Amino acid sequence: MIRTTDQALIEKTLKGDTNSFGLLIDRYQNYAFTIAVRIVKNREEAEEVAQDAFVKAYHSLRSYRGEAKFSSWLYRIVYHKALDRIKGRRNSHHFEIIEEITQDRVEALGNGLDEILETERNRKVKACIDQLPEVESAIVTMYYFEDLSVKDISEITGLSEDNVKIKLFRSRKKLFGLLENYMKSEIRENGKAI
Repeated sequence: MIRTTDQALIEKTLKGDTNSFGLLIDRYQNYAFTIAVRIVKNREEAEEVAQDAFVKAYHSLRSYRGEAKFSSWLYRIVYHKALDRIKGRRNSHHFEIIEEITQDRVEALGNGLDEILETERNRKVKACIDQLPEVESAIVTMYYFEDLSVKDISEITGLSEDNVKIKLFRSRKKLFGLLENYMKSEIRENGKAI
């Protein structure tokens, strides 16, 4: 089966074929949600942000010029919608920690014990990523979990490539410190770390 290109789906959508836009949603909804959840740190809000971003993308599709990949253009909309959501709720200081395991990330592991250990490690890493500031959490997710380049992240966030590199460097240092503290507390509590 030949996969239709994004540009072909966009052209069909602009001619009135809403099913083609549905295919674009299917193609990018998981990643749009992942970006949103890393920033807003709440599943329900992330779903709303992703949905709002797709609605905006649909209504703004004529303005897409193809200078960047469609996915980068869309993720930029998601990124800014998520930041707008945070700005709208600055009065609230409650953030829910998200534990997200997507089906395409799950890999077959050798045995049950390895799987349990790996799940626990992932939980700890994700808990530490959730403690990073929203933008840093999103950038780390884009770079390490979605394998986006610094250039792609720059296009999505509107930050310069140098600024993205600086934020990645600082985020890695913070993440290392958070993981180190997490492991030390595990050793104090349980006598060992996973």
